[in-house]
Amino acid sequence: MADPMTERRAAPRYPLILMAEVMDLLSSAKFTARTSDVSRKGCYIDMLNPLPRGTQIQVRLQSEREMVEPAATVIYVSPGLGMGVAFAENLSANHQATLDRWLATAAQANP
Repeated sequence: MADPMTERRAAPRYPLILMAEVMDLLSSAKFTARTSDVSRKGCYIDMLNPLPRGTQIQVRLQSEREMVEPAATVIYVSPGLGMGVAFAENLSANHQATLDRWLATAAQANP
């Protein structure tokens, strides 16, 4: 039986560990975390205390010297484990190119 989360995804996700800084836009609280998988449309962020579903956040994803900073919304929560987030559509062309490069590398490493 197929994973129900996989069937709802708009873009393929790839195992990709990136440093993540998450900022709750309402409270300005910042959290340090990491991703476990990433797509063009969102990612899963490993956090012991994930933010509630619907929370508007700013995410800074970093790999070596490059970073991407999408606005995002928490779309699902796994208490004590992490949260799935959907990126906003307004990612700059430069940041989208960086994200696409990371994903291409991850896809080659995980065929």
